[in-house]
Amino acid sequence: MLYHLLYPLHTSVPVLNVTRYITFRTAAASVTALAVSLVLGPWLIRTLREFQIGQVIRQEGPQTHRAKAGTPTMGGLLILAASAGPTLLWADLTNVYIWIAVAATTTFGAVGFVDDYLKIVRRTHHGLRPRYKMAWLIVIAIGVGLSLMWLHTFDLYGTRLIFPFFKRTIPDLSWGYVLFAVVVLVGATNAVNLTDGLDGLAISVFAVAAAAFTALAYVSTHRVFAEYLQLVRPTPAAAELTIFCGSLVGASLGFLWYNSYPADIFMGDVGSLALGGALGTVALLIKQELLLVIVGGVFVLEALSVIIQVASFKLTGQRVFKMAPLHHHFELIGWSEPKVITRFVIVAIIFALFSLTTLKLR
Repeated sequence: MLYHLLYPLHTSVPVLNVTRYITFRTAAASVTALAVSLVLGPWLIRTLREFQIGQVIRQEGPQTHRAKAGTPTMGGLLILAASAGPTLLWADLTNVYIWIAVAATTTFGAVGFVDDYLKIVRRTHHGLRPRYKMAWLIVIAIGVGLSLMWLHTFDLYGTRLIFPFFKRTIPDLSWGYVLFAVVVLVGATNAVNLTDGLDGLAISVFAVAAAAFTALAYVSTHRVFAEYLQLVRPTPAAAELTIFCGSLVGASLGFLWYNSYPADIFMGDVGSLALGGALGTVALLIKQELLLVIVGGVFVLEALSVIIQVASFKLTGQRVFKMAPLHHHFELIGWSEPKVITRFVIVAIIFALFSLTTLKLR
């Protein structure tokens, strides 16, 4: 919105010419998102407390988490407002990539909202039935996949799959790309959801991943950088996604201000599903789909720990970890919650830096 209002004035006010640059608008969106989070955070916490919208702790979880019962939840609403608003303020609203990213993030968040609402109403940690929750995630993911195929019909998107480290391995999935998009999006939403178990853990790791995707979105859509790094460059219009990613970083940092240990508010599924959907959608739109596994390495490890734990118990009756997801395992072997969070964030930063190096190692 501001882009459309300010840029036409650059002929009479030369300084407004900066609004044409992606880098300026990304920085502006990040700062705006951070400010919105910090300003609205206290109001949202008070409102959630007034309506007694508090976290329900699952009984089988670590005993140390019992004291967190009643902490305001559904804070993901703050993240959604603080990221979508600045994106629409500073991005080019005629850009279809922006609308796909915002719509996907919001609809995934809507599923999480219903899940959180049912938990609060029923006063249990059981929300949507798993089959219904998964079904809705798949439906939304199919919608995103079909949107990408629609772009493909106008030569605005490619269905070739890019492999990290291999610049010549780019198979064309054609309509199979819709199924691939479903796997990416459903996997990303569930992985972030599983990571959301400690104060500030999921949002910290997400902020690191979002920062990495901000850089990836800019580099992969920049003509000079893309040619130098020999990247399969998406359409230049996808560069606007840099602003969306920047908004996610700012919103994440603002939310972390209140979600850091000991948390004043939890994001709930409305936050975790939305953030997972945002990461997966951006990865698809900028053609860095498989790199998502590296960028979100901590999320992948958390999801794998659950898969391994369930498979091991069903096949052998034995548990590999003291408790899954992985962060609970480290809690039970004696690591304090802040130590688990800090070390996981360090690992997330290492994964993010490694993902950026793969752009050159092709």
